Amino acid sequence: MSVNLQESSLGRTSHTIRFLPPYLFCAPAETGKKDKMYRERGGGGSKAKTETAMASIGGEGGSRMDGRDRNKDRLSAGNSRLSVSSYPDKKPTKGEEKVVEESETDSEEEESDVSGSDGEETSWISWFCSLRGNEFFCEVDDDYIQDDFNLCGLSNQVPFYDHALDLILDSESSHGDSFSEEQIEQIESAAETLYGLIHVRFILTTKGLAAMLEKYKNTEFGRCPRVFCSGQPCLPVGQSDISRQTSVKIYCPKCQDIFTPQFRFQDNLDGAFFGTTFPHLFFLTYGHLKPQKTTLQEYVPRVFGYKVHKP
Repeated sequence: MSVNLQESSLGRTSHTIRFLPPYLFCAPAETGKKDKMYRERGGGGSKAKTETAMASIGGEGGSRMDGRDRNKDRLSAGNSRLSVSSYPDKKPTKGEEKVVEESETDSEEEESDVSGSDGEETSWISWFCSLRGNEFFCEVDDDYIQDDFNLCGLSNQVPFYDHALDLILDSESSHGDSFSEEQIEQIESAAETLYGLIHVRFILTTKGLAAMLEKYKNTEFGRCPRVFCSGQPCLPVGQSDISRQTSVKIYCPKCQDIFTPQFRFQDNLDGAFFGTTFPHLFFLTYGHLKPQKTTLQEYVPRVFGYKVHKP
């Protein structure tokens, strides 16, 4: 800032007086103060600030410059799948994908070792009953299937009867025929149908009822979806004894009504493989498991607290 003073009347030369701003006089002191502050923090200047910031980033969470994380070392190979799946929006790295694949391979090998731990192959019946959607089936004894009396009349209902029976019993075919892929698929389908028709007869025997009892105690057939039945365990039942008529349903002994199974995998399961007799014979045999007769509680529709009367 400057001020011009002129005296034109006297003819004197004008003089200019300049005033310096006050902050220029204290600039060196401020600079020295800032340098001292940076030196107390462990550096001097912008470079020191950058190095200090990078050190603070890597100090708490581990060094991130080389792609490693200190917390990652706490995870083992067994729970690596959990660490990846816990963050669905995070894309796993190549190393994490490799660890997950190796853990899945190990789990599959363990499952195969468990299935063949006794050095024996899984039978066709055990394999068939373990398929998803076949949880309602119990395993029929080989002795029951090998008795021709128990299979009376089934040869006329199932195509490729002899070959399907050999497949169920895991016995080598004595016919020595060669089949095309289409015929092999038909034999496999016939074996499934034949087993279902044998199964509906087996569960009416003492051993069959005992096998289904274990499943009933474990609630493997599901519970009644009706609210007032309070989760009563159910039993499978068919609406017809003729195959390919209706799918399997579940019977509730408390409300004495039938419902569609809760799992959609049973939608394609034939109801004739369980029949119309089984659940009622079951509770006649095990009467202590049948719920006591009580007044059936029903839902009452109301509008603003008043009952809705039917016209």
